[in-house]
Amino acid sequence: MTMLCACVSAESPHPATAPHPAVAPAVEKINAAIKDGPYDEEWSSLKKYEVPQWYKDAKFGIFIHWGAYSVPAFGSEWYPRQMYINKGRRGSNFFEHHSEKYGPQKTFGYKDFIPQFKAEKFDASSWAKLFKETGARYVVPVAEHHDGFPMYDCSFTRWDASEMGPKRDVLAELSKAVRDEGMKFGLSSHRAFNWMFYVRDESYDNADPQYADLYGRPMPFLFKENAWDYQNFFPPQDDQFKDDWLARSCELVDKYKPEVFWFDFAITPKRDLSYEENSYAGHLKKFASYYYNQSTKWKDGIGVINYKFDAFPETAAVLDKERSKMAEIRKPFWQTDTAVSSSSWGYTENQKYKNPDRLVDDLVDIVSKNGCLLLNVGPRPDGTIPEQDQAILRAIGGWLKINGESIYETTYWKTFGEGPTTVSTGHVSEAKDKPFTAGDLRFTTRDGVLYVTGLAWPENNRINIRSLGKDSGLYDGEIGTITMLGSDETVKWTRNSDSLEVALPTERPSEFAYVLKVTK
Repeated sequence: MTMLCACVSAESPHPATAPHPAVAPAVEKINAAIKDGPYDEEWSSLKKYEVPQWYKDAKFGIFIHWGAYSVPAFGSEWYPRQMYINKGRRGSNFFEHHSEKYGPQKTFGYKDFIPQFKAEKFDASSWAKLFKETGARYVVPVAEHHDGFPMYDCSFTRWDASEMGPKRDVLAELSKAVRDEGMKFGLSSHRAFNWMFYVRDESYDNADPQYADLYGRPMPFLFKENAWDYQNFFPPQDDQFKDDWLARSCELVDKYKPEVFWFDFAITPKRDLSYEENSYAGHLKKFASYYYNQSTKWKDGIGVINYKFDAFPETAAVLDKERSKMAEIRKPFWQTDTAVSSSSWGYTENQKYKNPDRLVDDLVDIVSKNGCLLLNVGPRPDGTIPEQDQAILRAIGGWLKINGESIYETTYWKTFGEGPTTVSTGHVSEAKDKPFTAGDLRFTTRDGVLYVTGLAWPENNRINIRSLGKDSGLYDGEIGTITMLGSDETVKWTRNSDSLEVALPTERPSEFAYVLKVTK
């Protein structure tokens, strides 16, 4: 590989590599707005943030990864990056696939998929109705992924969905449709990784500075042999990039007033950096203070920031765990994001789907530990949601119609549950999870009622709940009644010192997890 593209010499920079002329005035306006408070751009101020009650009550949201990467429909939504890296990733060589199917990366680059991304069947209203039927309380479409192609009318680039591809402001349509269905609207920004998303070579189209406003500036480090190894090699973003990021992020706040603003990993270059050491911290503090100050003026009050790793202090925003969970109750509220597919976030052919039983179990486990679940689907390039994605969502919605009172508006109990099965807690580690068993129970509570959810039906139709034994010290007082949500059958039970023994009804109200309602 060439170490430095000659076209980025300091002597004759291309206009596309210069700061967008609208960025500096936008940053000036942002700085002025921050001064109006109540939050200032210091961690000590931002740590006083309180998570809004609607979000803690909602428990379940829908994530949407949709962009030009759905056109090749190969491997994953990281196709735009991997098509320029001649190495295998998770069993596939995107580079070879691309050159064989579309031709050399010089003559057919990622930019050339954008005209094929037409979204001709996209109907925001039908999407919103599906998500409502699913039982979701909030919806978070990707505003801009690593690829640098905003799915909205962006003031800081010509490469966006309102001017190219669909030629529609996808976020504007979705924000209206989602809110019309009574759900909260959020959005996500993955832009921070655009800084080094595209590996470069002079034989690729992304080395041409005229496309820098899509691919990012062709910086010298992107031409190095190890540029693909972002986990071990991640030069911090410079101020030009971070100012552009800040302007884009705050424009999203102003235009769409999102109740949730989700950030991906690259807002901290290294996963083990603390928020105080993070080179991005200054711009994160500016954004958070701007967003919180603006959203306090909105009807539903202050917004929610989702972050990964240690990019924020834990009380200044809401921690998000990608494809992993918590081992125990975490008192600061938190979130898991995962997908109906285990193989990709965006649409691809030959998806590896999860079953809805597993996803319901994940939802229950997460809620019992003071979290919420953001579940992703990946629409096709024409704007339709694949039938199997829809079937999974509707199955979850059917379960929630019966058992939703054990999820919505609940909180964690004295212990999250009991049983032999542990869950993965490392980043993107859910593939290690084993299926839950009949011995795995989870607890939630609301208004003095305790909900006990069994994650698998026992073969003998009986369970012993050790946490509810008289000597457990967890359940105060006597148990008055026990019923099963969705069932009219009488539930028989006996409480002794060691456990609560329950004979379950003969008919199952749902093919997934079941819920016992315990009252005094």
